[in-house]
This record gives sequence, C-alpha cells and structure tokens, in this order.
Amino acid sequence: MSGFIQDIEKLAVENGDFRRVLYTAKNSQLVLMSLNPHEDIGAEIHKVDQFFRVEEGVGEAVLNGARTAIQAGFAILVPAGVNHNIINTGTGPLKLYTLYAPPNHRDGVVHKRRSDAEGDTEHFNGKTTEQR
Repeated sequence: MSGFIQDIEKLAVENGDFRRVLYTAKNSQLVLMSLNPHEDIGAEIHKVDQFFRVEEGVGEAVLNGARTAIQAGFAILVPAGVNHNIINTGTGPLKLYTLYAPPNHRDGVVHKRRSDAEGDTEHFNGKTTEQR
C-alpha cells in the first residue's frame, strides 16, 4: 500500500521516544515526538516548513522569541527560517507529532532520547518509506 493510514493520536500518545520517523514521502515526513517534563526539542531553524500537533500534555511553543502556552489539541505551524522551540512545562510527558515539508530526517530513524538526536548528524537522504 502507498501512503500512511493509522490512528495518529493513539500512536503519538503511546510513543515514548524523543523522535520516531513514522513515514517519509517525497515531499513530506511524519514524525512522533515525546518530551519528558522540562525537556525541549532545542531551539532550531529549519530550511523546511514544520507542523506540530499536541496530543497530550502541556508546554510552550517559542517562535522567534514569542512564547505561547500549548496543550492537547493545539497546532503549531513553523515556516522555514523561523527560530523555534517546543518546551514541556508540565509534570508528565508532552506527546506530539510533527510534519516536515519537505522531509528533514532519514526515513525510519528512532532517537530514544534527545541526546541520541543531538549526537546524530543524519539528514534526509532522499529515501522514502516506499523504498525500504
């Protein structure tokens, strides 16, 4: 089957990995994320657009220095070139998923912890899920 059809809310809530690439298409990528209390993704700027959807927990989105409280149900769209960070301000995990357009990471990559992600210099290599 081509494409991805699954219960994304369930997958996001059950995910315990800092980053897990679920599906990579030619022009977009679906990734699960889980941030522990007081953890953040780290301030970053991408050359791609990024969309976040919070499924569980509370936090803060920081876009070019502007801070906004976020919680389950919130969506955040980060245009390419915007300095951004997502911070878990709660006492439990912040569960979310993100879409990159175009893809940003290697297909299928899993980073259990933020330190794993920081130590990996990988980037999208042109291989999609359908090519696995």
